[in-house]
Amino acid sequence: MNPLLDPAALSYPEAGATLRGGPLPAGYHHLRHRTRVGTGRAAFEAAGRAVTTFAMHRAVGLRVRADRERAEPGVRLDNGLGIGRLELSVPCEVVGAVYERDLTGFAYGTRNGHPEQGEESFLVELAEDGAVWFTVTAFSRPATWYTRLAGPVVPFLQLRFARLCGRRLRRLAAA
Repeated sequence: MNPLLDPAALSYPEAGATLRGGPLPAGYHHLRHRTRVGTGRAAFEAAGRAVTTFAMHRAVGLRVRADRERAEPGVRLDNGLGIGRLELSVPCEVVGAVYERDLTGFAYGTRNGHPEQGEESFLVELAEDGAVWFTVTAFSRPATWYTRLAGPVVPFLQLRFARLCGRRLRRLAAA
């Protein structure tokens, strides 16, 4: 485990599993969604920057409050959903980040107080043929009464979120 992380603050034990490329932990709903977001080094760099500075998250309508501007292990953030008093706070912590020549992104895990338990990664890859791919990988399970009550609607919403991230990232990569 990364020494910058506070494992006591995370609401699940399998930190970093979405970045390892292996099987995701049992007992969770799994999501893998891949979207082509552009072509070439410039699109890759723009998409990677948008992901790792949380610009993509803001572009899908989340209010992101992070203690640093760039994703690095140990960065705590709070994604806000909703309006005013109806805003739902979803606290997360970056559990890993990747800054390589042809692969950029990060994973964050749920902190205590998040309505779900689990992890989600957002990775941008520049393939050998020049295609730029964005992949969302996640595992999660309900942590509150209202997410348990929502049942099968939650995985549907997670897939919609992943698709929306891909569409917004395609625009950000082209800008």
